[in-house]
Amino acid sequence: MKEPIFYRIIRRPLSFIFKAVYKPTVIGKELIPESGRIILAGNHTNYFDCLLVGCSTKRCVHYMAKDELLKGPLGFAFKALGIIPVNRRTKDRNALFTAVKTLKEDKVIGIFPEGTINKTEDVVMPFKFGAVKMSQEAESDIVPFAITGKYKPFKKSVKIRFFDPIRSGENLNETNDLLMKTVSGEIIREGEKK
Repeated sequence: MKEPIFYRIIRRPLSFIFKAVYKPTVIGKELIPESGRIILAGNHTNYFDCLLVGCSTKRCVHYMAKDELLKGPLGFAFKALGIIPVNRRTKDRNALFTAVKTLKEDKVIGIFPEGTINKTEDVVMPFKFGAVKMSQEAESDIVPFAITGKYKPFKKSVKIRFFDPIRSGENLNETNDLLMKTVSGEIIREGEKK
């Protein structure tokens, strides 16, 4: 899979506008390698999360996203951005295969293991196994991230923190628990500061 031209064209101006409006605090972006395969995985709070993660690295992030996005009026744009569609109504082996293939081409996958925006009162919703399964099959590290705060225009109120890479071993439950605890632990710590 070639890096999408549309992504490369709009990344810089969109990132500039996003940073100017939302003034995000980004911590640990140096933990995202400048080359090689990597999975970025963390909590999902808002539709803007993709922009926040994407503006934290100069690399093209291929997001795992619901296939309905490709069927709407902006479907052509999402396809041109290089997303990997996921059929959430079934265990989508095709999406996993495409993601693993993309990783083996030394690219970046972005995934929100909760599967959707968390609108519950829980710190995070249970993480699905896609990220850790990809890590295992593609022999790729996962860089966890935690998004905290709210997207408030012209206020420095949203933060993303990246953590040291982890990799799946044979026990996917163990790795998934570690990933979820890393992310939820940061959200809890940030909540206690308020």
